Amino acid sequence: MSLRARSWYQANTFDHRRFPAELLAAQRSQTVSVCLPAQNEARTIGPIVRSLLPLIKQGVIDQLVVVDNSVDGTGEIASALGAEVHDQARLMPEIGPVLGKGDAMWRALSILTGEIICFLDADSEEFGPHYACGLLGPLLTTSAPHRHKFVKGFYRRPFRVGDVTLPEGGGRVTELTARPLLNLFYPDLAAIRQPLAGEIAAERGLLERLPFATGYGVDIALLLDAYQAVGLEAIAQVDLDVRQNAHQSLRELGPMAHAVLQVVGKRLERDGRLDGPLPTGFLELGDALPQTVLSQQLERPPLAELRAAA
Repeated sequence: MSLRARSWYQANTFDHRRFPAELLAAQRSQTVSVCLPAQNEARTIGPIVRSLLPLIKQGVIDQLVVVDNSVDGTGEIASALGAEVHDQARLMPEIGPVLGKGDAMWRALSILTGEIICFLDADSEEFGPHYACGLLGPLLTTSAPHRHKFVKGFYRRPFRVGDVTLPEGGGRVTELTARPLLNLFYPDLAAIRQPLAGEIAAERGLLERLPFATGYGVDIALLLDAYQAVGLEAIAQVDLDVRQNAHQSLRELGPMAHAVLQVVGKRLERDGRLDGPLPTGFLELGDALPQTVLSQQLERPPLAELRAAA
């Protein structure tokens, strides 16, 4: 770990308990939107929305949005509980079909009203309002010149196999792909505990300046681009305790790791550190003949650039 990364870890790593709702309500001076991109999360969306709605009454957040692409009633559950629900396909339909989570996040910026934006995953089982409060804390309680602009969550990842849950072992793509990549090519970011975490908060102005990878690689892509845009000291991370969710099979992890490698490789290529072009497919080895699956390399442009061009 680089000396800069060690120093950053000590100064910019926080515990969610440092940011209770009462503190944030008293200190915040910016509007806040919380957004949950969701696809068939009927099992978990209800408890998550119920946990977050009281933060509106407490004066911590102003808007709670679910951008939905489900056939299992996820959107209906969230709407009945009081969340603002939008069909992903109806957001910026002129762009074409929605191409994954990152695309949904990018389109959501068009209807999110806050000066601070917090994105949370919709499939967490061990969820509480501290997820939002912890992420928002470094943004709402610091001031210039030490203001944080981009915050990542991290947590312990239990690994569930059938009826048995092990205390550690989740986050396999994180530990075997994402963090080694950061250590090799972005040593300043080597102390980021969960570079693939979908729990982030950031200043709206920053998010509108960043491109959004449309697929699984969106979270590490945003981290790398925020680092390039605002520097290491403007980034923070917050311990959110535990996150439990469903796990993918080992075979399904290959394309996910490939998507992470692609977005990192694209940025290395962009910066002149890697000769391209990169391959656009992943060769899946199943029981039949190997098949090449074309990966989603498309990235949505920074929203600020799109608006300026219009």
